Amino acid sequence: MRSGILIILYLFMTVNPDLKSGLIKGRMPETYNYAVANEPTPVFNSPGYPEDFGGNDGKTIKLDKEGLFRDLEYIALKGTIFSIKSIVDKGNYKILNVTADDYNYNAELYIDGRFVTLLESKPPAVIKKLPSKKNIYAFLDKAVGSKYIWGGNCIAGIDKMLKYYPPQGNISDYEKDIWTFHGCDCSGLMYEATNGYTERNTWKLIYFGTSVPIEGLSAEQIVQILKPLDMMVWNGHVIYVYDNKTAIQSALSKGGVVKTDLLETIENLMKKRRPVNEYDDSPGEKFVVRRWFNEE
Repeated sequence: MRSGILIILYLFMTVNPDLKSGLIKGRMPETYNYAVANEPTPVFNSPGYPEDFGGNDGKTIKLDKEGLFRDLEYIALKGTIFSIKSIVDKGNYKILNVTADDYNYNAELYIDGRFVTLLESKPPAVIKKLPSKKNIYAFLDKAVGSKYIWGGNCIAGIDKMLKYYPPQGNISDYEKDIWTFHGCDCSGLMYEATNGYTERNTWKLIYFGTSVPIEGLSAEQIVQILKPLDMMVWNGHVIYVYDNKTAIQSALSKGGVVKTDLLETIENLMKKRRPVNEYDDSPGEKFVVRRWFNEE
């Protein structure tokens, strides 16, 4: 009888490694306080986001009048550490209300527990390393043609969204791209290209790096002083310098990631915004240039 109990306990511990760990320590596991992203992980700004996938007919995703799914806050990169505030059990999965070490923004964040590993103790932070210029450009070239996705920074998309939140019937390729977040937004383009080295949102990019003095200059003069990967940015959008003749951006108005003529891009920009050296609270529409990539 005793041997039978030991065998059952051994099998139960084998399929429950957390329980095994707790028994070895002489206690059951404590409440999970942290989570680590096992893969690119969608982070939402609403706890009710699961109901947005399917709708009344089971195959509709909630979009605003611009065709955007705004419940997506961003895509956390693999290795992102989350602090867990609370857990809601949804039956076959859990929704975690979290904060993220690398996303210091004023927003409530929610993730699907199936994308992460739960931990009792906080693991060491992953040190972010800036990829080489060659690798950044290889990514930017690959990204051209990607769809504009609000909150997106995973141009390959997240196919598991179709598994975890399956549509009840056939959906178009366009709907599938949105359902799986197949694309990126303006700041998400460089965020993915640099593996999270740059800031995720434009209201922090306006202070990222160092200022390039452009106030009072013409479009032609600005082109002459720009360097590759400089950011032309304001609170709401960012355009990147690809080379001395080309700009690259992800814009809803352009359908996604495109390359454009640099001078023409600046000329069009200056029809609506004035160039300034520092972004401040002064009235009027404006933009700054921030230099963050410096070759040795």
